[in-house]
Amino acid sequence: MSLSPSQRRYLRSLAHDLKPVILLGAKGATEAVVKELDLALTHHELVKVKLSGGDKDERQAQIDFLAGGTRALNVQQIGHIVVLFRRNEDEPKLALPR
Repeated sequence: MSLSPSQRRYLRSLAHDLKPVILLGAKGATEAVVKELDLALTHHELVKVKLSGGDKDERQAQIDFLAGGTRALNVQQIGHIVVLFRRNEDEPKLALPR
């Protein structure tokens, strides 16, 4: 699944007021974090994650690991904050524009 520009813009507007649900520590992205993120995405569909420190390449590797492990889409990344989205097929909570 990919997002159209209007869907991405809509999700960014919804994520603006969200607080980060997942905070990565010194160990970075691990399998335990992926499991917690998977639960959060199932429950909320749209989640903010605060990445641990490091350079840009390290943060991108963390995003790729988290998004790949949860089959989520990267909606937006600003600095150390990334917004991930995954549609809940059983009980969709967010109505996306076309």
